[in-house]
Amino acid sequence: MSGADAGPKAALSEVEKLSIDTIRTLAIDAVQKANSGHAGAPMALAPVAYTLWNRYLRYDPARPHWPNRDRFVLSAGHASMLLYALLHLAGVAREDGGNEPAVSLDDIKQFRQLDSRTPGHPEYHFTTGVETTTGPLGQGVANSVGMAMGGRFLGERLNKPELPLFDYNVYAICSDGDLMEGVSGEAASIAGHLRLSNLCWIYDNNTITIEGHTELAFGEEVATRFLAYGWQVLRVADANDVHAIASALETFLQSSDRPTIIIVNSIIGYGAPKKQNTAKAHSDALGEDEVKGAKRAYGWPEDAQFLVPDGVVQNFRDGIGARGAALFSQWEGFLKAAKEADAEHAEDVTAFLEGRLPEGWDRDIPVFPADAKGLATRESSGKVLNAIAPHVPFMLGGSADLAPSNKTKLEFEGAGTLAPFEPGGRNIHFGVREHAMGSIVNGLGLVGLRAYGATFLVFADYMRPPIRLASLMELPIFHVFTHDSIGVGEDGPTHQPVEQLLSLRAIPGLVTLRPADANEVAEAYRLIFSLKNQPAVLALSRQPLPTLDRAQYASAAGVAKGAYVLADSEGSPDVILIGSGSEVQLCVSAYETLKAEGVKARVVSMPSWDLFERQDQAYRESVLPPDVLARVAVEQGSVIGWDRYAGSSGAIIGMHTFGSSAPLKDLLKKFGFTPDKVLEAARDQARRHRR
Repeated sequence: MSGADAGPKAALSEVEKLSIDTIRTLAIDAVQKANSGHAGAPMALAPVAYTLWNRYLRYDPARPHWPNRDRFVLSAGHASMLLYALLHLAGVAREDGGNEPAVSLDDIKQFRQLDSRTPGHPEYHFTTGVETTTGPLGQGVANSVGMAMGGRFLGERLNKPELPLFDYNVYAICSDGDLMEGVSGEAASIAGHLRLSNLCWIYDNNTITIEGHTELAFGEEVATRFLAYGWQVLRVADANDVHAIASALETFLQSSDRPTIIIVNSIIGYGAPKKQNTAKAHSDALGEDEVKGAKRAYGWPEDAQFLVPDGVVQNFRDGIGARGAALFSQWEGFLKAAKEADAEHAEDVTAFLEGRLPEGWDRDIPVFPADAKGLATRESSGKVLNAIAPHVPFMLGGSADLAPSNKTKLEFEGAGTLAPFEPGGRNIHFGVREHAMGSIVNGLGLVGLRAYGATFLVFADYMRPPIRLASLMELPIFHVFTHDSIGVGEDGPTHQPVEQLLSLRAIPGLVTLRPADANEVAEAYRLIFSLKNQPAVLALSRQPLPTLDRAQYASAAGVAKGAYVLADSEGSPDVILIGSGSEVQLCVSAYETLKAEGVKARVVSMPSWDLFERQDQAYRESVLPPDVLARVAVEQGSVIGWDRYAGSSGAIIGMHTFGSSAPLKDLLKKFGFTPDKVLEAARDQARRHRR
């Protein structure tokens, strides 16, 4: 389905020029009123954005969540007024229906104000029409790679001959800052490798950053770099040249073997009476004199504020509005025909479009028998993942070059590998690109796919920005982090996570799970797939952990509540032992000894602080009674935060330093993670708090 008009247009009509200048002046007025924000980039890029939106973008403003819409990503999020002006003029409808626009003129007047729909940087879920949260530079373009991968995946999996349900393109406007950030290079590299011909980056080459001219720190030849990545490189010498912009977009649309970057030369604040100095280029407002001077240059009434002249809105209705409505209607016909042609296919399509899991998605999740030797939780994770994936056709993911260690490879028949000429494969090889992996997974999640990434827990540090943004955007993606403790052994402290669990637990809304055995892993996955608007991370062991006998100990279903009583005594306990992951077995060992000694002990498995804190007070106190002060918390990670559960007088066995390079048994002894140490602490606590 082509969304473009028939060929580039040679010149601007009067109403088109008026429309472009309306985008500019709305940005100027909003920034000036707020005395905060960035007007320069919207002023310079207005012709580029107008040409893309009103001539080419396949987008129905009346149905902003049409699944096959083209995606527009403003990676240069500081230029947010460019997007808000477009959403307003195009008449994009609000996500929750009704007659209200996504961005009204009053919303623009409230730019950067408390609770407005026009925050300083575009926020996904907050303003309809914003496809992803941008602000941290590089994230938007990296998300766009995931969106493009997702579009090709959906097309391969769900399209039928002559019935293209998914063939959208992804456009991203990026800045010098976006291209300086390393994540954009990682993302561009994998996009080139995968030949994502549905991806177009528009690079605003204005040579200005906050500190001054880009020559201070950025001297590379961007075009040469992207040619080396395998991209098509196009140039537009002047951002005001809509004919050249249209020609470049036409060339992109005709390309089928690689992604495209269009390098557009612009002057920040273009159209103002003089080029701003570098100190002004990223300042809050232009100032009254410069505002009037800019408007004079556009032939605009100098004293008019937030003016939308007659004909401008109608111009957008006749352009993106009419084209989008026709394309949506055509797509509805394709959807109806596809559903009528194949009932099984129709169920897959419907489940995806409704964002629900297929019936019976969890029917093959294994129940693991008791086993003293047990499995590493990374091993049981791989088994559970492969039990779920065949029933969830819109799930895909992979590892940052560690799939054999992370056990994340999907191995059932038909899983396939996502490759340059195999866009429907469900195993993704991200390469050694952890940061981009996180951002690409977010992009896949943003188009409705159940996506995951994987690496060692210690390398979650490389992924913190996209994990944080996944939580901010409420995306139900997940990551599998293995090698979760000093149990890594001889690889030493560079590979042994100490503070990573703490840092992940600090992210609002993120569900962090560290299961204790194979059945807790199974329940963790059941929980993860039930999440609708939260990301999750799993922290899994490299070393085998005993599979607990659930006939003797409590059901692993307690994982859903974050913490549960795994083993207990008659009456109120004398001491409570709390652990997560591999340390739960130490608590169980100590419990059995204490029980034989006549000491009333309780074991609490706590795979998730986050989930436990969401339970009501009655449940939390039933697990950790306030009057039982004798407590021992055990975890191979930072002790910070564990006092919340151990209490101010409880004992915490954890890591106070980095780890060391040595065999596992030597490390556990050195750092105190042995049954004897836990037993010693438990006896001491019971003695000190004897009632």
